[in-house]
Amino acid sequence: MRRAFMRSIAAGVFVLFVGAACSHATMSRAKPPVTAAEKKSVHLPTPEQRALGIYQPYSDADVEFMTGMIPHHAQAVIMGGWAPSHGARGDVAILCERIVVGQADEIRSMQQWLRDRGQPVPDASSTRMHMKMNGVEHDMLMPGMLTDEEMAELDKARGPEFVRLFLIGMIKHHQGAIDMVNDLFKAYGAAQDDTIYKFASDVFSDQSIEIEVMHKMLESGGGPK
Repeated sequence: MRRAFMRSIAAGVFVLFVGAACSHATMSRAKPPVTAAEKKSVHLPTPEQRALGIYQPYSDADVEFMTGMIPHHAQAVIMGGWAPSHGARGDVAILCERIVVGQADEIRSMQQWLRDRGQPVPDASSTRMHMKMNGVEHDMLMPGMLTDEEMAELDKARGPEFVRLFLIGMIKHHQGAIDMVNDLFKAYGAAQDDTIYKFASDVFSDQSIEIEVMHKMLESGGGPK
């Protein structure tokens, strides 16, 4: 009940934030004309997609968001999955279990969304986003994700030190996801698809709440609880 109340508050703040930002932008400058590239970045569903029940347009920004959020979630699942073997205290272990179950389920949903639209589907265990820039292919970490060195340090830690490093790392990780949502909503033609809009809004509200919870956990130290 308390989580639902907090989530409704966070969602309300998000709506107010987006609305205020849009109002400010409208008052401060005229909206620039839509470019040809922006128009091409929005796609109407094909007859085959309509047969699957897809009727709303989707954008390149939507595809990039879902493609990048899969490896972002995959790393969080790995981090949370270490809780039982690394001596996490009770409240942190419960948070980790919720992250593992919730984000693993969201990965499957994102994979299906991409698959239904004929897009490449990242592996559920991959922690890098595969990109091609200027003709060169490379893998990259998404915003807020831990480096290989930070992950190795977390994996070596046990007990209170694991709790401390996990909470510091996951706060940064969650903030990166929120930044990805903010970038999505700024993109032309993004989130017209109801699934994208709801998922991105849930990421913003849920992870904002969990950041507050983790800050309180961090303040309480690494002892048993």
